[in-house]
Amino acid sequence: MPAAAVEPTHPATDRIELVAVLAALGHPVRLEIVRKLASGEEACCGEVVPDLPRSSVTHHLKTLRESGIVRQRPQGRKLSLVLRREDLELRFPGLLELVLACRSRPLDSECDEQPL
Repeated sequence: MPAAAVEPTHPATDRIELVAVLAALGHPVRLEIVRKLASGEEACCGEVVPDLPRSSVTHHLKTLRESGIVRQRPQGRKLSLVLRREDLELRFPGLLELVLACRSRPLDSECDEQPL
């Protein structure tokens, strides 16, 4: 008899830490995953994760889940992902929108550090 899928653990909204969120978003692969999930629709990991070795995919999804950015849910043999947009907005208002808005701006735009 196959073992039941174990529900992954996720930090409660009030336990999501800014340092962990920023560190997770600082990697281009994880940032791209977040962008693909920005619509709010639940997606299977195969739909949002680029062609990477399975160990890399597992690492990136675990980092996003443990930082509180995504929620993972086993769905048979697949893993569903959804962006925790509302939780992130409650914890850090405007952060996710700012990160998503910076995605297509050139390097010399407002998203980059400006001299004082």
